[in-house]
Amino acid sequence: MPDTSAGLPDLRQAAAVLFDLDGVLTPTAEVHMHAWQAVFDQVFTLWGITPPYTDEDYFAYVDGKKRYDGVASLLRSRNVEIPWGTVGDDPEADTVCGIGNRKNVAFSEALRRDGIAPYPGSLALIEQLRSAGVPLAVVSSSKNAEEVLASAGIRDFFTVVVDGVVAEREQLASKPAADVFRVAAERIGVDPADAVAVEDATSGVASAAAAGYGTVVGVDRGAGSEALLANGATVVVDDLDRFLP
Repeated sequence: MPDTSAGLPDLRQAAAVLFDLDGVLTPTAEVHMHAWQAVFDQVFTLWGITPPYTDEDYFAYVDGKKRYDGVASLLRSRNVEIPWGTVGDDPEADTVCGIGNRKNVAFSEALRRDGIAPYPGSLALIEQLRSAGVPLAVVSSSKNAEEVLASAGIRDFFTVVVDGVVAEREQLASKPAADVFRVAAERIGVDPADAVAVEDATSGVASAAAAGYGTVVGVDRGAGSEALLANGATVVVDDLDRFLP
C-alpha cells in the first residue's frame, strides 16, 4: 500500500478498512471504563477482593473482549472463580453474566443520558474513505454497537457490522482470537491481506493480526504504543486525523 507524505499508509488505497468502535470511532471507551469501574468497585468491596480495580486492569483484562469474557478474565486475575450463569441472568446475580449485565445497564443509562459523538478525526477519515469508494466495516466486541453507531449518526457509513450480538449468535471467539475480523472480511468480500484493521486495544490488534490483515493500525488511546506494536499493530497513531492529507 502506498505511503502518504507522513510515512503512513494511504488508507484510500486499501481494499477495505475495518474499524473497531469504542475508542476508535467514538469515545465510548470512556463510558465503558466508567461503567466497569463502578461495577467492579462495588463487587470488589462487597467480596473483599484485592488489590482494587484500576484503569490498568481495564486495558489488560477487559478492553476489546466480549463482556462476559472480560468479567471472567478480570476475576481470574484476582484468583476469583464464580459460576458463569446465563445471558438472561438478573444484573444483581453473582455470576459472570450477572456482573456483565450489571455493567451493561450502567453503560446504557449513560449513553441514553449523555449521547455520544464520533471523534472528529475519525469522522473526517471515514468521510474521506467513503468518498474514495473504500468499503467500510465495524468489528466490535460490544453488544451495544448498533445503538452507539446510531446515536453517533454514523451507522450509514458501514456496509458490514460484526459485533457482540453477531459473535454470540454465531459462537465466534472473543478477541484476541481471529474469528470476528476473519468473518467481517468474508462478509465485506475482501482478502484480509489487502485490508486494513483499525484498533485501540491490544486484544483487537492481536485479533486482526491473527486474521492475516496486511495493515493493522493501532490507535493509542491509553493502551500504549509499545503494547499495541507488541501485540500485532504494524503502525500506531494517536488519532486517525494523522491519515488525512
